[in-house]
Amino acid sequence: MVSVQINDNESIDKMLKRFKKKYERAGVLKEFRKKAYFVKPSVDGRLKRSRSRRRAQRANEERNS
Repeated sequence: MVSVQINDNESIDKMLKRFKKKYERAGVLKEFRKKAYFVKPSVDGRLKRSRSRRRAQRANEERNS
């Protein structure tokens, strides 16, 4: 759980900005979206392999360019 305490003489905007950074770094939203629906293990593995291939292709393209 992400929590933020307001510091002395700190505006609400700054506190919210700190909260948003912690929230993103903790990966709360990413995890929520991932768990929004069930993905079968076979489909999950297939997606991971395709993402890995895509990353490798992009890396090769950048090296060759």
